[in-house]
Amino acid sequence: MAERDVLAGAGGVLLGAARTDHAGRRAVLLVRGEADTTEFTDLATTMGITIVDVVKQRGREDPRTYLGRGRLDEAADLLRTAPDGHAWKGTDLVLLHTNATPRQLVATSTVLGVEVWDRVRLLLALFTAHAASVEARTQVRIARLRSDRTVLRELISQETTGERAGYGGAGATGATEVLVTLGREIEGLRRRLLRHARAQSERRRQRTRSGARTVGLAGYTNAGKSSLFRALSGKSVLVEDRLFSTLETTVGRMEASPRVLLADTIGFIDALPSETLEAFRATLAEALECDLLLLMADASDSNEELIRRLSTSVREVQDRLEDDDVDVMLVLTKVDLIDDEQRRRVEELVEEIGLFNPSFVSSHTGEGMIALRDAILTRLHGPARVLRIGHPEDNGRPIAALEDALRQAGLVLERRQVTEGVELLLWCDGAALERLMAHAPNRLTVVGEGVDAFRT
Repeated sequence: MAERDVLAGAGGVLLGAARTDHAGRRAVLLVRGEADTTEFTDLATTMGITIVDVVKQRGREDPRTYLGRGRLDEAADLLRTAPDGHAWKGTDLVLLHTNATPRQLVATSTVLGVEVWDRVRLLLALFTAHAASVEARTQVRIARLRSDRTVLRELISQETTGERAGYGGAGATGATEVLVTLGREIEGLRRRLLRHARAQSERRRQRTRSGARTVGLAGYTNAGKSSLFRALSGKSVLVEDRLFSTLETTVGRMEASPRVLLADTIGFIDALPSETLEAFRATLAEALECDLLLLMADASDSNEELIRRLSTSVREVQDRLEDDDVDVMLVLTKVDLIDDEQRRRVEELVEEIGLFNPSFVSSHTGEGMIALRDAILTRLHGPARVLRIGHPEDNGRPIAALEDALRQAGLVLERRQVTEGVELLLWCDGAALERLMAHAPNRLTVVGEGVDAFRT
């Protein structure tokens, strides 16, 4: 068995060159019981795969073949003999609506004679298609190789215990060599990813030392994180209505807020095995190790989906929720797609899982965006302050110079001329403001707090 024979997404069972573009493929979905297949189907559609038929079977899944052997044999016959015009004609992929065991993948592929993916391998194929940066490709490659390694171990087990023809021959030795090679490649990629993680960590430390504050965007895939990032930062990022369009971290400054950084990263998804998720820990850390975490969800989801997806996100960020140094805000996106009654129902639903005071926003219409920006700045810096810049004494720094320094350090909302000089309504980090006031004694004075104090 050559190394090229082990294909992520094929369960390590088929021969040939690995594919990254699966658009136009036709697949049959195998399902046990009455499970909701909506998300699984959406994942396939995102890749351009058409599910031509769904085969359901009641009862518990078979630990060896997922569906019962009789139903699987029927599917195999139809795959081989489907006449022209039949929905199964030209189908070259079978999807299992489960996180299958290596044994199930190998046995099912052997019976059906076509490529077989479970939910994990469907996700890995999707990650591969969307990985754009070196960081993302490295993470996906590690996850794919780990997945292949489990299947290869199953193949070796079957070959050495008599479950497959020719067991105990040279094939077992060749497969073992491939297993060793996979292990070496995984370790090399992990070291590369570790170097990248250390570089990311150092950049975060440098930003902290410079006084910058970080706002992380986290939530279920397709919750609108990238759209919100673009709306708050003005930075151009990929925004698509599809699952996992973002696999790497994007960091940008919040618009007009020089010391507030936004970090957008990969979305969560339910029931992803920890071994697969582990490859993306470095990317997630960029958003989760922050001063303020925006936990995001799609307000237009059905009640059941909203609770399921929010619960998944809460589990993934549980450590952050328990960290007293990290503030967390709940942000519900796509509010333009719901009415007032639905909004009240959503508020009740999130309270049921212990989340309160959500911010409702729409990146499409702009609804709630100013209020969200103000809430972010208040959480990071406290309420806006009214700061007076007094007139200079002989040879003192002009008002314009001090005002420019304040604008560099914080966000000026409004400005007015007064008898004593100039007054600014601004958000600014307390430590940064204290340093500026120390360098201009008697020139900078806090005369009020809050928007109302400036406007009255």
